[in-house]
Amino acid sequence: MQDQISQSLELLATSSPLLFASSHAPINAHFNKCSADFVVRELPLYDFSGDGEHLILHIQKKDLTTPQALSIISSATGAKIRDMGFAGLKDKQGLTSQFISLPSAFENALKHLNSDKLSILNITKHNNKIRTGHLKGNSFFIRLKKVSPSDAVRLENAINFISQNGLPNYFGFQRFGKFGDNALKGLELLNALNNGQKSKLNPKMQNFLLSAFQSELFNRYLSFRLKINHFAREFSAQELAKIFNINKDDAKQIKAQKQFFKLIRGEVLGHYPSGALFLCESLDDEIIAFNEKRKSPQILLLGKKAFGSKDLAKELEDAVFAPFYIYESLLSGGRRHGVIYPSDISYKYDEQNAHFRLSFSLVKGAYATIFLREILRRDDILSYQEE
Repeated sequence: MQDQISQSLELLATSSPLLFASSHAPINAHFNKCSADFVVRELPLYDFSGDGEHLILHIQKKDLTTPQALSIISSATGAKIRDMGFAGLKDKQGLTSQFISLPSAFENALKHLNSDKLSILNITKHNNKIRTGHLKGNSFFIRLKKVSPSDAVRLENAINFISQNGLPNYFGFQRFGKFGDNALKGLELLNALNNGQKSKLNPKMQNFLLSAFQSELFNRYLSFRLKINHFAREFSAQELAKIFNINKDDAKQIKAQKQFFKLIRGEVLGHYPSGALFLCESLDDEIIAFNEKRKSPQILLLGKKAFGSKDLAKELEDAVFAPFYIYESLLSGGRRHGVIYPSDISYKYDEQNAHFRLSFSLVKGAYATIFLREILRRDDILSYQEE
């Protein structure tokens, strides 16, 4: 057991670069997360009823985290933060808008709200408090600067590639902390819990570090799948079988698929953008649904409640996750889209100012910086932290 723990610590401490889906050369562009160049708008999961016991504030904030915005509203109205509701955290940098709920009893007190960083765009009512996760997704506006005409053409091609093939749904840089060590801290916490020690961390921080550990493994496995996709383009089925130690029939099935992201026999799929999970058993039928953007591969978030894969998919998961299965019982687990499809994509190049304006929408939980990373094909974009 001790050898296995040492192995898992050593593996996680080893840097693992994330592969790109695209193959173009890096694109030069300047990105600044300021209110003029980065705008986020929350897309609510449902229409608000206009009546009920909860006020729904559509707020716009600048250079504030969501908790900071809640604190300002609380100070102005007297409402307790625990009685407020929000669907998700929004970036501190840039100009962001989202929906906040609070009890209707504080409606008159909103007149005391006075902040140059926070404004209320609209007020309505609803029957229920907004809960975490109650959003459809987010729409983004991004302005890239210092873009040459030739790079603008390459950006258009990169965006079209994503539009056609989907975007690898990696977890963003901020999940792993300023020094990139949150996942390792999560593993160290799991080792302590596995040895019967009690955590001294508050529940929120404990869950955050454990989630970072799961996210790191998720990213590594998704990157491994991208490696298979790239190799399938360049090598024969016989060579694929040898490289990944899989049987020739499976290698032939992978090689025969025309789309970039290859589906695997026995993997877990899910309806897109949401819906039930199921196993990939009729590969031909599922490839059609995947290409029609109706289904997406579901990558493992390690834990005892995760929907299990089988056959080749299980063998491939074992290649990444096996050293960490000893912690499975300590985590809930689940599945997350491996490929997502950005929607409402539009862009325009301003050659005179060398600006490239880009708008798109992502499902909840997806990261705009991952979109930027892919189209620019640059890892340094991940240094721009989101909340």
